[in-house]
Amino acid sequence: MMNLPEFTRSQLALRNGQDRPEIWVAYQNTIYDVTNSRLWRNGKHYEHWAGQDLTNELEADAPHTAIVFKQFEVVGTLI
Repeated sequence: MMNLPEFTRSQLALRNGQDRPEIWVAYQNTIYDVTNSRLWRNGKHYEHWAGQDLTNELEADAPHTAIVFKQFEVVGTLI
């Protein structure tokens, strides 16, 4: 994989669709830009909130797998 910018959890938290216009989520240490997804309006998708690492939530009980993220741009790595 190419060299991607690294972001901390605090930096990711700012991309929640509220504090800044970007809506980002992390999954398995990869950060995805979901800003243009109609399913992430206002930084919320069902019970999931943007600006955080969703790995544990999604691996526990999400109705879909990691393949759903392939449609979104990778913007960085969570450190």
